[in-house]
Amino acid sequence: MLAAEVFHMLADPTRVRLLWALIGRERPVNELAEQLGKPGPAVSQHLAKLRLARLVQTRKVGTSVYYRIANDHI
Repeated sequence: MLAAEVFHMLADPTRVRLLWALIGRERPVNELAEQLGKPGPAVSQHLAKLRLARLVQTRKVGTSVYYRIANDHI
């Protein structure tokens, strides 16, 4: 069930903070990691889970990956 999956993703405070940071703009992992005060690899893992849950989308530019909210409902 999609709703249960979404609530499971939002049970982690770091993931909620990531979604808040992405409202209205896309950002690269390193910028998100700096804002949250967390290591880049940890932020990348959280973003990967959010992407699998279809809460965020990516855009790759060279070696950088930019994340954004997947839709306005989030």
